[in-house]
Amino acid sequence: MLRRNVFQFAACAAMTLSFLGLSAPAQAVELDSLNGRQKPVKVEVPANPQRIAVLDMAVLDMLQNWNLLDRVVAMPKTSPVPFLKTAFEMDSIRDVGTLKEVDMEGLMASEPDVIFISGRLMKKYDELSRIAPVVYMTVDRTEGSMKSFEKNLMNVAKLFGKESDAKATVESFEARIGAIREKSNGATALVGLVTAAHVNVLGDSARGSLIGEEFGFKNLAVDAGANHGNEASFELLLKRNPDYFFVLDRDSAISRPGAKLAKDILENDLVTRMSAYQKDRIVYLTPAAWYLAEGGITAMDLMFSDVEKALGIEAAK
Repeated sequence: MLRRNVFQFAACAAMTLSFLGLSAPAQAVELDSLNGRQKPVKVEVPANPQRIAVLDMAVLDMLQNWNLLDRVVAMPKTSPVPFLKTAFEMDSIRDVGTLKEVDMEGLMASEPDVIFISGRLMKKYDELSRIAPVVYMTVDRTEGSMKSFEKNLMNVAKLFGKESDAKATVESFEARIGAIREKSNGATALVGLVTAAHVNVLGDSARGSLIGEEFGFKNLAVDAGANHGNEASFELLLKRNPDYFFVLDRDSAISRPGAKLAKDILENDLVTRMSAYQKDRIVYLTPAAWYLAEGGITAMDLMFSDVEKALGIEAAK
């Protein structure tokens, strides 16, 4: 309550300075967001916020890369992300549940200046907005995963004055895309999401769309529409017989207890007959990067690296 009174006092002071004809320091930054109905909105956020609640692993990834983890006051810690280990182990960051179910009392007690959420919490947008300004971003595959990454990264960067860093990051990824496309040269591929011993094939409007869109592979399941893909039999995988089979292990990403590894599920008589298996082109993608934190800087680096390694590319760092 004290912090909110201070903020209100600062706002009044700014109005007084304006009345006297004097300039006041910027008090807020306007960020692009979606609301709970996925409609574009503008959200005013205190400039350079010192207390941040992060319920989106992609944004947490950005803050880690910009050395701003000391400002994070709350995050969900139920599904660990290996490359964000530092944040998960920081005692100064309150654990507020999961990416889908938030401890609202704990979040409120952390007194954030801003709350970042992912699509898993979009239905709670209005409720969360009663605590602090809420910024909700997602990967918009209609405009392309890379363009969406750039848009979201620059959106967050301007809140902290990190625009030049963000621009350099985007440029480095764009250079890597060129090398990947040259090497993939239209090779056929399937992208499979393995969960609960089932395999779903993913189209270019789902997770993994980088592979068929930006990276230049010919996705043999391009029209699979659902975000988690369309269920496929092992017989179908063999029938399609792609040059590359990219596999995302969802159960490993969410740390599902007792789940079988995707690699164990795919070790069967049909899959071992696939050309991709025989040529060592079944590529197991980094689960947390592709499923939990897509859109983060380190996550994108790992996603690129997964494909670069499959193509024998040594990325310039």
